[in-house]
Amino acid sequence: MKKNLSDIIQSCRVLSIVGNPDKMLHGLTFNSKEAGLDIAFFAITGSNSDGHDYIQQAIEAGTNVIFCERLPDFIDSDSTYVVVENTSYSLAMAAAAFYDNPSHKIILTGVTGTNGKTTIATLLHQLFEDAGFPSGLLSTICNKIGNKIVPTTHTTPDPLRINALLNEMVEAGCSHAFMEVSSHAMAQMRTFGLKFKVGIFTNLTHDHLDYHGTFAAYRDAKKLFFDLLPKDAFALVNMDDKNGIFMTQNTKATIKTFSISNIADFHAKIIENQFEGLLLKIGGQEVFTKLIGRFNASNLLAIYGAAELLGMERQDILIGISRLHSAEGRFEWIKSSEGVIAIVDYAHTPDALLNVLKTIDAIRTHNEQLITVAGAGGNRDKTKRPEMARIAAEWSNTLILTSDNPRNEDPQEILEDMRKGIPGQHYKKHLVIADRKEAIKTAIMLAKPGDIILIAGKGHEKYQEIKGVKYPFDDKAELIQLFDSLQQNN
Repeated sequence: MKKNLSDIIQSCRVLSIVGNPDKMLHGLTFNSKEAGLDIAFFAITGSNSDGHDYIQQAIEAGTNVIFCERLPDFIDSDSTYVVVENTSYSLAMAAAAFYDNPSHKIILTGVTGTNGKTTIATLLHQLFEDAGFPSGLLSTICNKIGNKIVPTTHTTPDPLRINALLNEMVEAGCSHAFMEVSSHAMAQMRTFGLKFKVGIFTNLTHDHLDYHGTFAAYRDAKKLFFDLLPKDAFALVNMDDKNGIFMTQNTKATIKTFSISNIADFHAKIIENQFEGLLLKIGGQEVFTKLIGRFNASNLLAIYGAAELLGMERQDILIGISRLHSAEGRFEWIKSSEGVIAIVDYAHTPDALLNVLKTIDAIRTHNEQLITVAGAGGNRDKTKRPEMARIAAEWSNTLILTSDNPRNEDPQEILEDMRKGIPGQHYKKHLVIADRKEAIKTAIMLAKPGDIILIAGKGHEKYQEIKGVKYPFDDKAELIQLFDSLQQNN
């Protein structure tokens, strides 16, 4: 890939150019460690560091094109400085132009909201692949080009990675792409310059206030996604969430709605809800799916609506939905030889945890015990910790508080924050076991045949992050190993 500087700055809101604008570029970067000859460096102002402090380092590495919001004190005579209004915005627009605007060559769907993004994006990819439409996926769990898996590190990658992956999808012959769009991504303008055909809003609850500061700021970051949709796109929003209409107040897109409880363009009725799956009625027709719970009924309805808006035949959608299986770490359940059911779920927000617990409560007989193992991540929104513990304690017979990803925080301090939310009448039913493996083992030892164990918080993750180091850890694998070990000992 090679571009002249003039080819990528058309939409970058350039204020001035110092130096020779006739430069050929082989790449773009916002990391001074990746800088080099003919690779433009973008000085991004972040929450933890300012890229303008690394301009000289980038020049010393060979960079001769700098995008910045202000000129440095020292001007290198061999370099070209492109002064722009906002380097984050310029990076997104330049990245799209550098890769020849791949989002214009593929039918792109974005999913935003607090919960359900991964499930909807992943299952839409699965649905379209199975229907014969080669598709790409950008998600928390993994990125895919067709069925080729590409590792992921963020819910929504940086603009360079997004456009590079979309370009790979186009070159691989993909007709569709489905991606999660996080609030961080919108606040940091990572998806600017992309052309979406469908934008989906799932719901909005308490999360990421450590980054956004207020719920209003978090909400507005989500809304921005819909503000930017073009007029030939669809905005598909959940009418069971009070923020659904708010998301579409300023959109140019055609508004479509989905709902389980209210009048909407796409409506579903839950006929049966069991551990084996859901029986739904959508568009007057019944469909059975292996997914479980009301929240998944809503996810499947969003998938149905999006697929219809993208031109798939209704009967093909329903047949496809009947064949879908859960995204990894989303209400995955295992039954031991002793008859204990263990559920692994990524629920790491109060609302997600409540949804999972309500789903279990709607299915269980209440003759069994529900044992919940839950924690909260370190270096993240502290205000949700006591709330999560309160919810888990109120809906469980036994609660075991344990480490999630403590990151750089003391695990005991995180657990103490959680304990503060447990109501007095439920206080005796909880245990604190910081070691996650021991917590899961204890839950299994406490469980009797027919009991239910919920392991919440990490879902698909294959690691635990402690003091900056990621140690291998997989909730599902631990459960299987412990179940097998228990069976052998018996």
